[in-house]
This record gives sequence, structure tokens and C-alpha cells, in this order.
Amino acid sequence: MADSKYKPAPLATLPSTLDPAKYDLSPETRKAQIERLSIRARLKLEYLLQYNDPKRQMHIEDAALIHWAYARSTNIYPNFRPTPKNSLLGVVAAFGPLIFWYYIFKTDRDKKENLIQEGKLDQTFKLSY
Repeated sequence: MADSKYKPAPLATLPSTLDPAKYDLSPETRKAQIERLSIRARLKLEYLLQYNDPKRQMHIEDAALIHWAYARSTNIYPNFRPTPKNSLLGVVAAFGPLIFWYYIFKTDRDKKENLIQEGKLDQTFKLSY
């Protein structure tokens, strides 16, 4: 890339086609990619064999779809990182509405109690508070 005639502009990023990291992969990265592709190919072959079976009597369970659904729904904790922002949002979501409604009901009740004590509130035919 050092002998390349391309010089990046000051405000533009390097295009992905010219990024040497895209093509010069480490052996670990290549091994991981090959492993992922082999798992994907094996699952695809298994699914296609079941799909094209002429004597099939039952529903096909797509193992890749089951793995994906498991990873998306029940396996969230390895991908979740607790941060101060997450903690604050959790506390606000849990206690925010409670504090808000407590304030609304308390102020309304105090105003009504004050009007009752001053005798300005008409309580004719009032059976409850």
C-alpha cells in the first residue's frame, strides 16, 4: 500500500476496497472464517437433504434458524455490558413512573385537603374523599 498512488483526502475515509486489512487476513481470522463457513455449509446441506426428501412426513426443523433464535433471545448476557448509562436508564425506567405518580397524587390530595380545611370546597353529596 506504501507504493500506491492513492492518497486519502483529509475529510474522507479510506475506501474499503483499498484497505489492506480486508485482504491481508491473519491465520486466526482465516481459520475462524473457514470454521463459520463449514458450519453454515453443513447446516445448509442437512436442511436441503431434509427439504428434498420425497418421503418426508413431518415438519423440517431448521437447525440454523433454531441456533439463531436461541442466540437472539435467550443468550443475551454474553453480549450485554453493564455501564453507568444502562444502570441509570434502568433505575429511571423502574422508579421514574412511581415517583412521578406519587408527586401527582400527593400534590392533588394536598390541594384538596387545603381547600376542605379552608371551607372552599363544596362537598354536597360527597360519600368518599
